[in-house]
Amino acid sequence: MKDHIQYDAAVDSKVGLAKLPDSQVAGQASVFIFPDLNTGNNTYKAVQRETGALAIGPMLQGLNKPVNDLSRGCTVEDIYNTVIITAIQAQGLQ
Repeated sequence: MKDHIQYDAAVDSKVGLAKLPDSQVAGQASVFIFPDLNTGNNTYKAVQRETGALAIGPMLQGLNKPVNDLSRGCTVEDIYNTVIITAIQAQGLQ
């Protein structure tokens, strides 16, 4: 199995089956990991704005303490969700 699935194969079962016929997640993905912050920001904002989907993130990983990012265009709901996620991440440090 490949280490990654491109977005079209991750969300579209027809494309997923064509590209990765043995995959258990192709066409059914609900969590997306992007290679860098810029790609993640551009993609999640496009999907969020076009579909009305709930998007929580970006969540930054690999730092000594929880740090997450908010856009200048964020909503009150975005701030609330980010605070909750950051608090959950901080629990693991105690």
